[in-house]
Amino acid sequence: MSAIALTIPARARDIGGFAVGRVLPFAKRRMVGPFLFLDHMGPKDFAPGGGIDVGPHPHIGLATVTYLLDGVLMHRDSLGVEQRIAAGDVNWMTAGRGIAHSERTPAPERGAGHRLHGLQSWVALPAAEEDCAPAFVHHPAATLPRIAQAGARAVLIAGRAFGETSPVAFPAPILYAHVTLEPGASLPLPEAEERAAYVVAGAAAIGGERVEARHLAVLTEGAHTLTAPADGPGATVMVLGGAAFPEGRHIWWNLVATDRGKIEAAKDAWRAGTFPQVPGETDAIPLPEA
Repeated sequence: MSAIALTIPARARDIGGFAVGRVLPFAKRRMVGPFLFLDHMGPKDFAPGGGIDVGPHPHIGLATVTYLLDGVLMHRDSLGVEQRIAAGDVNWMTAGRGIAHSERTPAPERGAGHRLHGLQSWVALPAAEEDCAPAFVHHPAATLPRIAQAGARAVLIAGRAFGETSPVAFPAPILYAHVTLEPGASLPLPEAEERAAYVVAGAAAIGGERVEARHLAVLTEGAHTLTAPADGPGATVMVLGGAAFPEGRHIWWNLVATDRGKIEAAKDAWRAGTFPQVPGETDAIPLPEA
């Protein structure tokens, strides 16, 4: 049996002057475990004066996960948190019943010019946790478990794998890891009810099937091994998944819920200005009425 059930290419999307590769959601696969959204940002080199300015916008019913491979971002949210995100750090923002945040290039990097490269993902909250209090936790790179084998390295962002447990807390089984392979190196993939591997750079093989860069391979059940072809440059891969959720999720703009009514209420609150606001920021993104 094939190790790969479906291969999904990253599709170009514009998020306000900055092109990303949209991987999830996909028409034939809405979620992998709790993961329902995955964007590949960059790599992009900004000249001095350039950068990212994603103004305040709302979220409900999910947790956002920012993981940078290169560069920095400044996060601000309606809880009053201001956090600089560097490569290898994990920003885990739980929206619950409602949070707003902005993401921008910090002033020093904007002035000097810089490179940005990373992954932005959303994980759905279990139905019982959808209306929890919003929260934000920052995990510096040094706090994440690291695994090293012959020619293979992994950083465990969330969940349990490789005999390690991430400090990132999530109320459902989850798997998220950053894997780098030298040419010819292999790494057994951790088990999870649902799993996928997104090749950020290089190429990888799973069960003898090649997966090119900027493609997500949704895996079948069973033990599988991730390998970088010996004749290639190696591979950078994000492994993600976890327990399947019994309920589907509605997604509208940045809002996620099991009940469309919750999305409509959040839309009304953002439109009326009664949704939580980011202190000191005045360029909130308007509700897309079209």
